[in-house]
Amino acid sequence: MNGDRRAKFLPLPDLAKIEINSRRAIQSEKTKSMDHQSGLKPDRPEVLELSGNSRSQAPVFILGCPRSGTTLLYHMLLSAGRFAIYRAESNFFNLLSPRFGGLRSRRSRETWLQSWANSELFRVSGLDYGAIRPKLMNECQTAGDCLRVFMEEVAAKQGVDRWADCTPDHLLYVREIKREIPDALIVHIIRDGRDVALSYAQQRWANHLPWDRDQRLAVAALYWSWTVSEGRKHGSALGKDYIEVRFEELVHDPRTPLSRVSEFIDQELDYGRIQQVAIGSVRDPNTSFPGGSNGIFNPVGRWKTQITRSQLSGLEFLIGDRLQELGYEVSQASCSPNMRLRAMRKLYPHVFATKLWLRNHTPVGRFTDTGSMGITNGRH
Repeated sequence: MNGDRRAKFLPLPDLAKIEINSRRAIQSEKTKSMDHQSGLKPDRPEVLELSGNSRSQAPVFILGCPRSGTTLLYHMLLSAGRFAIYRAESNFFNLLSPRFGGLRSRRSRETWLQSWANSELFRVSGLDYGAIRPKLMNECQTAGDCLRVFMEEVAAKQGVDRWADCTPDHLLYVREIKREIPDALIVHIIRDGRDVALSYAQQRWANHLPWDRDQRLAVAALYWSWTVSEGRKHGSALGKDYIEVRFEELVHDPRTPLSRVSEFIDQELDYGRIQQVAIGSVRDPNTSFPGGSNGIFNPVGRWKTQITRSQLSGLEFLIGDRLQELGYEVSQASCSPNMRLRAMRKLYPHVFATKLWLRNHTPVGRFTDTGSMGITNGRH
């Protein structure tokens, strides 16, 4: 990071730092008190109702199944101001924590830092590694602690008082996030599963079993259905600290969902300013598909023209109930599902859940692939 770029960042005033640390301590005491009074185990996530100034400075998590529009909403928040600009998915809960032993011991954090310091995830933060390393080693006990300390330092360096995280797969870690970062606000963005599956398959991302290589679209749809269901199940327990936003509305009528999010996070999200600043995908859409013949970008309802009737009938057999639960219309395409589709519908939710459990609760997590981020496992 050169000197010119450093000069652009203003340090967070000492009083603001004191307020952040005080708020963190108060929330920690609240959690301990609630556990003591209720007799609950301390590792159970609790809902902390936030109000006033604490809500207006609370971290915001923009989550959802991959390819659901999380990046667009995240960049809208960054364009609105007050949020630390960090143009990357942090991956603390879904990848770094299982790969490096939960980041709970000094040894695991030491191994993580040796690899993470040279990764793109750290480089884009603009932080000085020598300055932040002691805090990450000495003030953290969990992945949530590490993420919070890291992002608060990014915010401080940029002279702002708030940060957000946009790691889609963190949707599967809502309980852990709320337990380890009690003031977190969760925004779950939901998109039509047929469009998500189409985009997922276009990226050739693989969640399929070896014998289902020819069923990428179907497996992607099942993954969407399972992920959204898990996110809604755990999010519903958070009360006023959880909200859902529809991607289609964000594209066609952005002011309406932004108004709801604005009230939810207790911060004005002025759409005029967002359009003017236009960070990232607000200006350049993050799409898996080339533009149409007229050059118009329209990511809503691609499934209507880009999948066959046979594919559609199969998808709607697999995820039609979830689509209808969320208020999406189904085409009522006739379908006589074969044994393979019936078996996939029953099997894959268990496959996804088992993979998640193995990653988080067994040594299998140590083999989590973080190579694309330039992070290696190192020695423990």
